[in-house]
Amino acid sequence: MPSAASSAARSAPEECAGFCRRCGRHHGLGQADSIRHAAQLLARLEKEGRIDLASADHAADPELVLDHLSGPARGQMFGVLTYEDRDGSTGVLRAFSGQYNGRWQVAGWVPPLFDVGQWHQVNQPQEARIKELGRHIARLAEDAPQRHHLLAERRLLSQQLMKRLHGLYRLTNFRGQTSTLAEAFIGPGGMPTGTGDCCAPKLLNYAARHELRPLGISEFFLGRENRSQTRRHGVFYPSCTAKCRPILGFLLCGLKP
Repeated sequence: MPSAASSAARSAPEECAGFCRRCGRHHGLGQADSIRHAAQLLARLEKEGRIDLASADHAADPELVLDHLSGPARGQMFGVLTYEDRDGSTGVLRAFSGQYNGRWQVAGWVPPLFDVGQWHQVNQPQEARIKELGRHIARLAEDAPQRHHLLAERRLLSQQLMKRLHGLYRLTNFRGQTSTLAEAFIGPGGMPTGTGDCCAPKLLNYAARHELRPLGISEFFLGRENRSQTRRHGVFYPSCTAKCRPILGFLLCGLKP
């Protein structure tokens, strides 16, 4: 795998940006000094071989090692946001996209845009039913009369679950406004799976809620390349078009240069 230094040299300069429906304006945030901190984070992750950087070696969690990103699960996006607080002090926030090996929260990384306890309460019973239907379908012959009905039921349950889970997300911008995903999202069709779970939304939402002024943001991919081969280890990428940009306009609204 390439080093952090070579990765930084191949970084993408594009910003994190989007259009806000509420104010009718386009908002963006560049990388600035965040790329240096992101390269340092990449190098540290490669050196430590795990993401629980707040833990001592003897207390490291085996579920949080980087080996997870080299297997069937493949790699993951990581992000860094540099900020200035109300006193003028600067700092750095870190985020990983989605869940890390089944976990939404890891010490030292910003949390998701929802209450994790509520998410599990909504997800677990419905997901169990969806998996049960999947096992039942797998046992049926291709031409079984029940198969079409069960496939339709599973599809409907999945759609209902996604809608309920999306309803748990709360986005806060730099005007102090709060929105649901559905209210903030601007794009054709429905929201893609994973909307709101990428690094940029997590970082911006946390900064807004804690009255931190973002100075720059950078994101990189770590681990085995994704199935579509659009993400490679150590390469920096702008915020994604399908899931991030449709909500970034709202999240960035109110951010002063």
